[in-house]
Amino acid sequence: MRKVAGLDAHSTYVVVTIVSNDGGRVAGPHRIRNEDADQLVALLDEHAPLEVVVEASGSWPWIYDRLEGPEVHVVLAHPKKLRAIAESNYKTDAIDAELLARMRFVDLIPEVYPKPIEQRELATLVRHRARLVRQRTGAAGRIHGELHSLGLSLRRGELLTQAGRRWVHTEAWPLFGPEQQCLIETHERLIDVLTEMIRGLDRRIARIGREIPAVQLLETIPGIGAYRALLIVSETDPITRFPGPKHLVSYAGLAPVSSRSGKSVRYGSIPAGANRWLRGALVQAALSHCRFAPDSRLTTYYEDVKDRKGWRIARIATARKLARVVHAMLRTGEVWSLA
Repeated sequence: MRKVAGLDAHSTYVVVTIVSNDGGRVAGPHRIRNEDADQLVALLDEHAPLEVVVEASGSWPWIYDRLEGPEVHVVLAHPKKLRAIAESNYKTDAIDAELLARMRFVDLIPEVYPKPIEQRELATLVRHRARLVRQRTGAAGRIHGELHSLGLSLRRGELLTQAGRRWVHTEAWPLFGPEQQCLIETHERLIDVLTEMIRGLDRRIARIGREIPAVQLLETIPGIGAYRALLIVSETDPITRFPGPKHLVSYAGLAPVSSRSGKSVRYGSIPAGANRWLRGALVQAALSHCRFAPDSRLTTYYEDVKDRKGWRIARIATARKLARVVHAMLRTGEVWSLA
């Protein structure tokens, strides 16, 4: 008898229901606190072998690491795609847990690849850097806001340079009020602290990247450094889980949604359920590539699409082509070539 456990996970507890392939409820619903994980393991072992379906929320890593084994197979469900299938006006933890189990029997669970702990560590590293950069950008934005309130402006990134700081403290400083000056000094100190943290992470990323052949391979592409290469690898490894380049393009959210009706085809926006980390890395890498490799075919393609359809469409289209290049390189091990 095949059995599936649906597990509705929360920050402090989980609700589990076990269902058999004859439609009957074997056990549950049981509400178990996270600190009592041994009770959850004992319950599942009692009914093993079985599958456990859980949404890929923030709680999935400890659940997967604790439960996955020869007799218990953990299936991660894509939360956004799952909601599109199982949206209901009557939702409780018990209903959600049982619904997960029953949907597994009829192959309606959109699965997510469970990254092993080593890969999750790499993802944590590069995402940590990205968030620090975002915080630094926010701090710089506050200073830009005070400049704008006086009708002044600096080009993007100049606040991170000595010349930009000097201009603020000489030309603009007398125009600021005391509280504005305090705000600017506070945010400048914050920018300095964040910059030092980011540099430290960059050194660590470069050191780790030198030990990973796939990262070294992607760094041969102009516009992709250690940070973006490690981010791409942390989100796509192993590349064999993408049978073809179109699968990687779709995973990265670079293939627009299409709606077909008769002979009419409409293209919509990028799907919201895609991997936004990978998408952002590829889009930024494509733009950097165009600056560092003006003679490459990718750059020529970008300029052609930009002239016809504008830069917004061009950057996504070029990132889509870059994703195909990345897929081919990681599959074959061949380095970047301008030819």
